[in-house]
Amino acid sequence: MLPLLEIKNLQVKFSEDAGMGKAVYNSSFTITKGRLVAIVGESGSGKSVTALSLLQLLPKQAMVHGDILFSAGGTQQVNLSTLSEKEINTIRGNKIAMIFQEPMTSLNPVYTCGYQVMEALMQHKKLSKKEARLKTIELFEQVSLPNPTAMLKRFPHQVSGGQKQRVMIAMAMSCDPCLLIADEPTTALDVRVQKSILQLLKDLQEQNRLSVLLITHDLALVADVADEIIVMFKGEIVEQGSAKDILKYPQHNYTKALLACKPGINSKGKRLPVINDFLQVNENSNSTLHPVSTAPVIGTETILSVQNLSVDFPLSKNIFGKTTAVFKAVNEVSFEVYKNETVGLVGESGCGKTTLGRAILHLIKPSAGKILLEGNDIASLNEKQLRVIRKNLQIVFQDPYGSLNPRISIGDAIMEPLTVHGLYENKKQRKEKVIELLDKVSLDAAHFNRYPHQFSGGQRQRICIARALALNPSFLIFDESVSALDVSVQAQVLNLINELKSQLNFTAIFISHDLAVVHYISNRILVMNQGKIVEQGTADDIYFNPKNEYTQQLINAIPGRKILD
Repeated sequence: MLPLLEIKNLQVKFSEDAGMGKAVYNSSFTITKGRLVAIVGESGSGKSVTALSLLQLLPKQAMVHGDILFSAGGTQQVNLSTLSEKEINTIRGNKIAMIFQEPMTSLNPVYTCGYQVMEALMQHKKLSKKEARLKTIELFEQVSLPNPTAMLKRFPHQVSGGQKQRVMIAMAMSCDPCLLIADEPTTALDVRVQKSILQLLKDLQEQNRLSVLLITHDLALVADVADEIIVMFKGEIVEQGSAKDILKYPQHNYTKALLACKPGINSKGKRLPVINDFLQVNENSNSTLHPVSTAPVIGTETILSVQNLSVDFPLSKNIFGKTTAVFKAVNEVSFEVYKNETVGLVGESGCGKTTLGRAILHLIKPSAGKILLEGNDIASLNEKQLRVIRKNLQIVFQDPYGSLNPRISIGDAIMEPLTVHGLYENKKQRKEKVIELLDKVSLDAAHFNRYPHQFSGGQRQRICIARALALNPSFLIFDESVSALDVSVQAQVLNLINELKSQLNFTAIFISHDLAVVHYISNRILVMNQGKIVEQGTADDIYFNPKNEYTQQLINAIPGRKILD
């Protein structure tokens, strides 16, 4: 019997590359019926390009060579790369369905979730509107959406990220495809939602004898669900085989690096390995050695004291503009942070952790409570007094590209706070300070006049950290600063933060939904849920002996924990 999908010598090159090499180079693999195959690799490895080439979804500049042989019935193969637009349209969404990375941009914001699934059924299955509606409710039940009938009438902005992704899965499953392609379906989702989406895909695969091609940058993520794993690096397949063999006995150094870069049980207090540690390894070196970083000694002095802090957002107002109902994003939170300490703030989306971080910085005005920074009550200060205090309070945001002005060079972006606060006598001295900061974050003077788009995600995050350090702050807040990065880039940024902590002795709050990362970088951890701190303690106590049920659920949802540990 023929395999469901057979890729032979796939090559993809973009015309604007002008000799820079191929996006995908001589890739060959097969997917048999009823198997979940994961393609793993970092940004730029060619995994998404490979998936998009299967359905001719690449832009016109792409030149595709090789054979993409698809066998829906198992007896006859058709070469997808040679089909006309009309012919490939009969396969897209019908025989082969695709779930894209970002559900919000994949769903049309002006149509209800129900209509968008019904449209696919009416288009491909030729069902009546009534039949399509009943089938959509059935699909919503199958993907475990709450209140499927009500979900039909909701628009994408009215449901959570995890629910949007479930709608996308329902749409993909609507026409009973033979192959489901899931391109980074859990990126930017919380760990518990991430786990539930992956388990849903696995359940659907087993129940329907469906074949799934799952694309991700995180090897640990697929540890519990994949049957086979394909590892891609710089456009080439460097290793492929059963999931058990790849995870337990990786052969290629790149695969070993992907597994080692994630923080695990024994990572705390040590430098995380990065890709180059493995790719540049020779016979006389040991790529698994992690030099211990020198951590600053935590003092007894209280730098930050948060007392009964609340942040309310209005839900409704009467005709006179008076608020009649509020949502308590932060609900009477109290904690302290000591000198040189890094406190991790962990919880899922909507728990209030980012709102709390911004309230501490006074970017959001608290509804009640006190915020004492080195004894000064921030909430009681006027704008002029607050500007003086702000030099000591800095934040590194989640999205490094959105945090930088695309029209300003990175040198000027880092210099801007120095100019605003009137530090140093002239522009020459400020430029010297900026070059010194660039050196601290492993960039060089040649980068001064470059613009944000000329840097990778990891480099942009380094630039944001350099800008945050420009005023020599005593207190830093890292708000999901590594959540959108590849695992090796994440390791680089975490190593950098540890190095800077030992050099500059700053105090920090590190906000994240990833408990493994928070455990690695923090001295103490606060766990937030529904606006309240439900548990707090040392990093090891929270990670190894959680008392609260919610904390236990977060830890159990860490992907591939058994493999990593």
